[in-house]
Amino acid sequence: MPKLLLNLLKYLIKVNFPNISQITTAEFAEWLLDSTKPQPLILDARTQAEYGVSHIKTAVRIDPIAPNFTALLPDSHNIPIVVYCSVGYRSAKIAQQLHSQGFTQVFNLSGGIFQWVNEGRAIFKDGEHPTKFVHPYDAIWGKLLKAEHRNK
Repeated sequence: MPKLLLNLLKYLIKVNFPNISQITTAEFAEWLLDSTKPQPLILDARTQAEYGVSHIKTAVRIDPIAPNFTALLPDSHNIPIVVYCSVGYRSAKIAQQLHSQGFTQVFNLSGGIFQWVNEGRAIFKDGEHPTKFVHPYDAIWGKLLKAEHRNK
């Protein structure tokens, strides 16, 4: 059931944000390993509490409700940016706002950090300390995480 729900969410995100480019977790992982490509600015569009439990390495948190783009973003609108949240909805909203401000290489991480960690990819706490836990957002959404990754 969780996989079906995640696929439904991905579909709804594509329908509600048709102009936003999606990047799969596999594509994003490959990109991060490819030193020949310019590395993206990674934005975590979750709350401070969620980000404090874990995040993708080098990710910078941006407030999903009241983002301050001028403080975080470079002057160049051509820098690649990957935005993620728990499953991809809040990050799609942020990606849409960035796109409307003229940023040309904005990607939403399809499946978010939940899919990223469920596939066995690394996450970190305090920037450099590996961890296996992710903030579940709430009891219902947390069911999309494998049990070993739920921060209780």
